[in-house]
Amino acid sequence: MNALPFPLAEEPDDAARETGRKLFAGPSEFLKGVVAMSGLPPADRIEVCFAGRSNVGKSTLINALTGTKALARASNTPGRTQEINYFTQGSDLYLVDLPGYGYANAPLPVVEKWQKLLKQYLSGRPTLRRAFVLVDTRHGVKAVDEEIMTLLDKSAVTFQCVLTKADKVKGKTLDDALARTRTALSRHPAAFPEIVLTSSEKGDGISTLRSIIAGLE
Repeated sequence: MNALPFPLAEEPDDAARETGRKLFAGPSEFLKGVVAMSGLPPADRIEVCFAGRSNVGKSTLINALTGTKALARASNTPGRTQEINYFTQGSDLYLVDLPGYGYANAPLPVVEKWQKLLKQYLSGRPTLRRAFVLVDTRHGVKAVDEEIMTLLDKSAVTFQCVLTKADKVKGKTLDDALARTRTALSRHPAAFPEIVLTSSEKGDGISTLRSIIAGLE
């Protein structure tokens, strides 16, 4: 048995894998980009959100989850995503792509506006079931990640760490990255006690993440 704190999420069993597959086999569509709380869609279904530093791979991960190559637009320019982007997954789920934070290539007033909207959203969305905080496996948890984790703690929003680009890190380097991540997560009471290791490029961890989302109520 894995006795480590924040173990890696296990591969789903056949039933859970199929439930996740069915959820994400439905139509995936971009709904709207939101720049103010007044623009949020009705809170009429469960939603999960994806947060992470600029260029951590949020859009790529959403595309991998939905099996849609260009549903969420990826960019090589940090900070390009300036809105809270809502996607419908069938009729029962919203996927929410939050603005990238940290090192955004944008004027300070614009960055401050994003940060304010982010805080309002996380604190005031009753149908938000879980936040997935994406961390680049190669770089680990940075100060800006700690900031969003602390905000989630204060907002009483359960968050789960998703390590991205895991195919780029091997052996002891991966072990060290996991150890550092576990140490960081141990400081946050809102952290869900499992880590999801993913590679959107290789497809690793995608079925696990789908089954986790499908299991939320």
